[in-house]
Amino acid sequence: MKWSRGYQSNDVEDNRGRFGGFGGAGMLGPALAIGSRFGLPGIVIALLAVFVLPRLLSGSAQSLAPSQTSGESRQVSDEQKQFVSFVFDDAQRTWGELFAANQQPYRKAKLVLFTGRTPTGCGSGSAAAGPFYCPSDERVYIDLSFYEELSRRFGAPGDFAQAYVIAHEMGHHVQKLLGIEGRMRRAGGPAEGADSGSVKLELQADCFAGMWAHSTQQRDLLERGDVEEGLAAAASVGDDRLQKQSTGTVQPESWTHGSAAQRSQWFKRGYTSGALKDCDTFQGML
Repeated sequence: MKWSRGYQSNDVEDNRGRFGGFGGAGMLGPALAIGSRFGLPGIVIALLAVFVLPRLLSGSAQSLAPSQTSGESRQVSDEQKQFVSFVFDDAQRTWGELFAANQQPYRKAKLVLFTGRTPTGCGSGSAAAGPFYCPSDERVYIDLSFYEELSRRFGAPGDFAQAYVIAHEMGHHVQKLLGIEGRMRRAGGPAEGADSGSVKLELQADCFAGMWAHSTQQRDLLERGDVEEGLAAAASVGDDRLQKQSTGTVQPESWTHGSAAQRSQWFKRGYTSGALKDCDTFQGML
């Protein structure tokens, strides 16, 4: 993806290292229990904890390969911050323009970088749950060490795979502003399952991420292989694939985010169309 190196954002809060290590239960609050985490169903939180917790406890969650110097590590970390800041602001501008075109007000979100765990408007947020959006404080939270897991554990490398993560969470912010998230919760229904409101919410966020990707293509920001990286990232965090990796079985009745095929399909749909009307995963139910 083409982006501006050295980029800084006024809407990014860097709290890395501020609140210490993992400590305590570190699980997300009740408001985050449904539909606001990035593609990491509850059954996989334990899996990620196994991968991430030992490194956090040893103080090495942000470290790179042993052969790299601390200066090189800091440079990589700073560049990651610049990249996610660029993507976050670009997504904000894109949605702000779309809202304005429909004569709707757009309220900016914030992006919070943290290490291990962090307080949020939705309770205590943990790196083990992956990136997430808190509707109560309208902030996206991410521990950048997740990108190492996305590439190494889930087989989704590349800068546009990382961009997809931010765009997906921004999709949840758009749902909050449009009232979709609130209507879904008021409608009730099962919190889990292949046909649950949670799955529909997550698939729509994937479609909204695709809409942003469509805009980057229109503005000549995409490079060869970027769309494929986004599709691979969406598929890599499908409920069926994660359940198969963690337990060896697939249980659709416990899905909260949708299958690998569904997630990549809805991302592609948003990318191909670029239109809000084509991202109605609820089929007019809301």
